[in-house]
This record gives sequence, C-alpha cells and structure tokens, in this order.
Amino acid sequence: MVQARKIVVVLKGYPRLSETFIAQELLGLERAGFELVLVALRRPTDKKRHPVHDEIRAPVHYLPEYLHEEPLRVMRAMVSCLRKPGFWSGLGTLLGDFRRDRTRNRIRRFGQATVLAAEWPEGAGWLHAHFIHTPASVAAYASLISGIPWTCSAHAKDIWTSPDWELAGKLASTRWTVTCTHTGFDHLQTLADGKSKVHLSYHGLDLARFAPFTDDRTLRDGSSPLDPVQIVSVGRAVEKKGFDILLRALSLLPADLHWRFDHIGDGGELKTLRILAETLGLSDRITWRGALDQTDVLARYREADIFALPCRITADGDRDGLPNVLVEASSQRLVCISTNISGVPELLVDGENGFVVPPEDPQAFAWALEAAIRNPALRHRLGDAAERRVRSDFDHHASIRQLKNLFEGEWQAAP
Repeated sequence: MVQARKIVVVLKGYPRLSETFIAQELLGLERAGFELVLVALRRPTDKKRHPVHDEIRAPVHYLPEYLHEEPLRVMRAMVSCLRKPGFWSGLGTLLGDFRRDRTRNRIRRFGQATVLAAEWPEGAGWLHAHFIHTPASVAAYASLISGIPWTCSAHAKDIWTSPDWELAGKLASTRWTVTCTHTGFDHLQTLADGKSKVHLSYHGLDLARFAPFTDDRTLRDGSSPLDPVQIVSVGRAVEKKGFDILLRALSLLPADLHWRFDHIGDGGELKTLRILAETLGLSDRITWRGALDQTDVLARYREADIFALPCRITADGDRDGLPNVLVEASSQRLVCISTNISGVPELLVDGENGFVVPPEDPQAFAWALEAAIRNPALRHRLGDAAERRVRSDFDHHASIRQLKNLFEGEWQAAP
C-alpha cells in the first residue's frame, strides 16, 4: 500500500559534514511526521559525523556510484524496468538529453534511476531530490519510469553550473521546487516560465543546537601580541569560498596588528592554501584544523572574535547560496565579514549587522578586517544585530512548516 507520507529522498552523498542544512531538514521532516528513505548516489568519504546524523532514523540506501561496479544489479534493474509502462518514456527523455550533452554521466544517471525504480521502497509515495543537478537527474528519470511524482530542493552550485535547457526541463517535470536564496529563486522562476511552482525557502538554523552565547565577547583590539584577535572561518577548501582572497587580505593588515586565524574544513585546495600562506609569511599565525563536527565548530565560534568568508563566483558560475556557516556564526553574536554575492546580502547588511565587501578584492576585505580588529565595540554591536536577525528570521522551523505544507498540499490535491 502506498503511504503518502513516506518520501524517498535522493542525495548526492550521505552523510556529509558540509551539508548540515540538509541533515537538519531531514530530521525536521521526520519530527513533522514524515517517514523518509534516503537514497545516496555515493558513499560517505568524511571521517566525522555531526550529532544530527545520529538522530535521523531513516534507512540509507546507496545506488551504484558507477554502473560497471555493480553490473549484475544494474542489469537486473534494467530488465525489471522494461516491464514498467514509463520505461520507454524515460528512455526517450534520456536520448533527448544525450543529444544535448553527450557524456557518460547521462547514461550513468539513467542507470542509477533504473536501480532506484526497480528497488523502490515498499509503500513510498513520493520522490524528492536535494540538488537540481545530478540527484535531480536520477529523480526525474526514476519518476518517469515509475510514475511516482517528484519534487526538488535546489541550492547553489547545482543551479549556477547547470545549463538553462536542463533546468527548464526539470522544472517543467517537478510538482514544485524550493530554493534558498532570492537570486536562485529569480533565476529558476524565469526558467520555469509559469510551467512549474518555484518557492523561496531559507534553510534557517536549528536554534536549539545554537543556543544564545551569553558570555561577554572579548575586548581584544589587536594591540597585544600575548592576546591576539582570533579570526575563524569554516568551509571546504574550494575555489568558491575565496580563502586565497582571505590569506591575501591578512597579508595586507598593518604590521602593528596582532591576530591569529583558524581554518576549519577539508578540501582539495588545502595544500595550495598552505603554500600560499607560507609564501605570504603567514604560516606561524594560522592553524589548519581540518574537518570538525558541529559541536567543535560551535566552540570555535564562541572563542573567536571575527568570522571571515570571502565568497566568490568562479569562472564556471559556481558559487555559494547563503552559506549556513554565516547563519551559525551570526547566531553566536560573532561579527561576520563576507562579500555581496548570492544570498549573503539577504542575511548581512554592511554596517548594520556585519561587514559586506565586493568579491575578489583583498584590499577591501583587509580594510573590513582592520576595522573589526581595532574596534571591539563596533564588532559587538554588529554581532548583536546579526544574532537578532537570525533568531527572528532564520529559525528552521519556518522552512520545515513550509515544506510540510507543500508536501501535504500535493497529496490532498491528488485524486
């Protein structure tokens, strides 16, 4: 028997340290009464887990990441799907997509979709994809094959690195799509052209995990070599985070300022960043902490004086949406310095509740850092205002209520 409140959620990988906003949403939906089954396209590579992952009850299934790794499983799924009335429609869509994008990835996603359709969890009545690129490709093909309706959560990279023709096609086949920034919403709304419902839904923060920080913030002003200002950033070492810009900005700070910088996160550019820090003469003032779980990250927010994240748009269009770490840091009255791209200005307003500067500008970032370092009263005022904004407008319960209403609205409308 199909249960409307049982949802299959397709994810690129699970669990992932960099996607706490997804884990938080999954837990929220479970607490709202939905039964979830998680289906990931790849197995986890992170060595740590956030506490929220251990609270999620949903079983996790893994599709073959590469079809040649489990050929018998894929072959059985293909034979099983041949008997499904939607198989040929799905195959036709694949061929149309392949004519526009002649890559093995297209075949791979269709193969994964056949496995999902053939091994469909008993009783599940809905299909939801997180990210509108590869997970949504699998979901769209599986929906065609199985006849199960699907919906999507679009975020950042998945929107801006996907071709418009592909986004438009997926938007036309979903019942609805949610996205987490105004810039992403406007882009998808234009591509949907009235053929699909697009909704703006901020992820928000589970404020129970980020209780108010009630201690006094320090009065460090960079004048003491024995008590330097503590700067922290959290994020994978990838181009769009702009950590090279941050290092160059730190190198431009006046010599009389005393500071230390902690980076939290892993990523492919760590080695390059370490070399750059050494070249700039910064190595002895930087600690590379690697990946940490949410509990340890929270502790670093509370020990630090400044949070810095110089987000950028890369040459291929990749960018952050609204980085969850900015919301987390703001919840702890920690002043944030970032750039005016994507959804950052939807949280931070320069001079009101943070520092917001142009991207790709180390000097502008350095000026903001210097202002925050030298003036503890200013950073306290901005940090306090940022916390008020988060606690009034970024409570994740609002986004969970919105998603709950969207799911239930579709099911109530179904014949």
